[in-house]
Amino acid sequence: MTRKVKDNLLIVLGTAITGFSVACFITPAKIAAGGLNGIATIVYYLLGIDTGLTILVCSIPLFLIGMRIFGKLYGVKSLMGVVFLALFTTLFGQLTGYNGFLDYTDKVDVLSSGIFGGFLSGFGIGLVMKTGANTGGTDIVAQILNKYTKIPLGNALFICDGVVVVAGGLFFGFERALFAIFTLYVSGQTINYVILSMGTKYAKTAYVISENVEKISERIIKDLGRGGTLLNGQGIYTKQDRKILMVVLPNTMINKAIRIVHEEDERAFVFVHETYQVLGYGFKPLINAIPVDELKKATEKRRAKGKPIIPFLKKQKSKYDGE
Repeated sequence: MTRKVKDNLLIVLGTAITGFSVACFITPAKIAAGGLNGIATIVYYLLGIDTGLTILVCSIPLFLIGMRIFGKLYGVKSLMGVVFLALFTTLFGQLTGYNGFLDYTDKVDVLSSGIFGGFLSGFGIGLVMKTGANTGGTDIVAQILNKYTKIPLGNALFICDGVVVVAGGLFFGFERALFAIFTLYVSGQTINYVILSMGTKYAKTAYVISENVEKISERIIKDLGRGGTLLNGQGIYTKQDRKILMVVLPNTMINKAIRIVHEEDERAFVFVHETYQVLGYGFKPLINAIPVDELKKATEKRRAKGKPIIPFLKKQKSKYDGE
């Protein structure tokens, strides 16, 4: 299965899950938890307009603006995400009548709906964002604010979602606004988990700058059974030479490694980033890598026989990527 097909399947699956959460948990509970989903919930109860339709109608102009400002490639995948989100929201909404599955006169059920709805929507949005797409909405408004006002993107997102939550509080009551904040938190944490941890096939790379880098290295070897590399570095302010530990670890070990660093040196500086391809001992065997010389010979043979080259190269790349 090619990467493009996988991405498209993730977009469809993610938007289906998000649409289900909006139609069956968030909208029935009258929780306007930020974004276009929150706006659509308010519009549904004020004007009776279908939630999915509102999401679609509001998103398309925003995407056109986003593409004009950030370039045509900006909205290709994301537009697909918005269209499918609107379709699935409408589908599940029509099947359930936007009545959900709980008794929304009970505050516990409303809170439960907010928690579960936040989890499902975060899970779905996270799957979509793993492909490099998004579900549009106030994310685009926040990016535009960031571009023209220099407001940090995180603050811009907070402002946009905050406006929607306040509006929801005015229409549905202060209590629902509190539930909306909690739903936003659950959704955000779930998105972070899906993007940073879940389904990541390879590992994370940690860089450690510390006065006790030798002790930390020993603990990494002894406690985690992993190796690493010491790099030479120099502080640009102090001009002092120092060692930097670089270690590649499976996702399940990264928190243990950070705890080791903290135990050995509370003043250490650590930064971690996602590692999408790791070949070698302890990870993906090098045997799956493309043998360049053999690939070159095979390509020349196909060219001499007049056979197509591009499909052959794509197939070899898929084998290399483990797809």
